[in-house]
Amino acid sequence: MSQNALRILATEICSFKKTLSVGSVLRIVRPFLNYNRNFCDAGVKNNVEQPFDVSLLEFLVCPLSKKPLRYEEATNELINEELGIAYPIKDGIPNMIPQDARLIKKAGGTEEPTQS
Repeated sequence: MSQNALRILATEICSFKKTLSVGSVLRIVRPFLNYNRNFCDAGVKNNVEQPFDVSLLEFLVCPLSKKPLRYEEATNELINEELGIAYPIKDGIPNMIPQDARLIKKAGGTEEPTQS
């Protein structure tokens, strides 16, 4: 490139940098930030618990035994009778992580909730 072309390019870049200030970027980006905030909770939770869709029971199985689960509406949990564990449901979404499941069988074999 010639010296003149480089000088013109450098001048254009400097003028572009001057027009692109933090304030102008924020004016462009801020509407999108507020727009996205409308679609998320942004830390505010609804007190209304989302119901569990029982039609999911057709597809859900225990991740440990691969057996079907039973929905317990009173405790809002998915129960595996064979292993004696209950998977919690939060906001209509089952938590199928085995470490988060709680034991529901006593040594005598009767089903009773226990604290884990």
